[in-house]
Amino acid sequence: MEHRRAVLSSASTSLEELLKKVSAFADQMQQEGDESTAHDLYEVERSLRQAYRRLSAVSRRVR
Repeated sequence: MEHRRAVLSSASTSLEELLKKVSAFADQMQQEGDESTAHDLYEVERSLRQAYRRLSAVSRRVR
């Protein structure tokens, strides 16, 4: 059981880091006036947030 928790914890951490990077880059593109790229990146960010929430729910069930 401990191995499962470690795997899920690692995946959660990776998703959090990726979310921060994508969000920061989307903000940068927005500030630079590249609306199309920023929009696409915000869509990616929303999908990653949804994945993070689902992974968190799975983590709670495994514990």
